[in-house]
Amino acid sequence: MKAVMSVLLVAAAWLHAGNFTLTSSDLQGQLTMKEVFNGFGCSGENVSPALQWANAPKETKSFAVTVYDPDAPTGSGWWHWVVFNLPATVTALPSGAGNGAKGLMPKAAVQSMTSFGQAGFGGACPPVGDRPHRYVFTVYALDVAALDLDVSAMPALVGYMLNAHAIAKASLMAYYGR
Repeated sequence: MKAVMSVLLVAAAWLHAGNFTLTSSDLQGQLTMKEVFNGFGCSGENVSPALQWANAPKETKSFAVTVYDPDAPTGSGWWHWVVFNLPATVTALPSGAGNGAKGLMPKAAVQSMTSFGQAGFGGACPPVGDRPHRYVFTVYALDVAALDLDVSAMPALVGYMLNAHAIAKASLMAYYGR
């Protein structure tokens, strides 16, 4: 009976999460040079977009944000941004928050390693001639106040922990090709 109640509680949380949304005033379907990486043959501004989320489950204790390119020719995709330990009171990140030097990220938040081998936002830079890649921006509502990970945590480990603690998630997608 206890197991049945646990399953019902999880199912109820996921149903409630249907109203959880992620939006961006900066993203209009296609990434611009503002969100494109500056390096690896790309010459963008490498600025993370503004993100806003709403209607998270009331049980949310913290948030995390990721940006993932499932089309990268790596066999495992490419992590462009990994942020966790955002306080439950935070419901937005301003444009540029992915640049740690700007001081726009909440103090408790951790920006950990990306597939670029560094922490912080790394913009789009797909290979020349590839079809436009999908960039999936996701915010996770978590059942813990903080993940016991630091800036050196690899994206796959963070992803594992996010999926283990997610009570809801909301995503939006943008495209970029060159």
